[in-house]
Amino acid sequence: MSEVFIHADDSPHHAKLEDAIPRYQSHKVVGALKIGAVIEVEIDEGIVTFEPEDKSLGIERVMTRPGWLDRFEGDIGADDLGYWVQYEDGFSSWSPTDAFESGYSRI
Repeated sequence: MSEVFIHADDSPHHAKLEDAIPRYQSHKVVGALKIGAVIEVEIDEGIVTFEPEDKSLGIERVMTRPGWLDRFEGDIGADDLGYWVQYEDGFSSWSPTDAFESGYSRI
């Protein structure tokens, strides 16, 4: 379900929602892996074990932290599973491929 924004009747942005939302540009450095295949899902703990798509990295599998599954909005059976993303503070999340690749460049 998408977010719903409710404006005051006299809001100058009432007709154009995108004008009311502040815009941001990312300047974060993150670690990320394109998810190649989901190996195991532990529903109760929210843990996902996956294989990265890029085998040349030497990473065989990644087991996410508990609760990560709650942030995964992809389709486990899909061809494109998106990216596992880890921020500098250690928090990990999921990003759809298009959003990630349009917002980040490999360094």
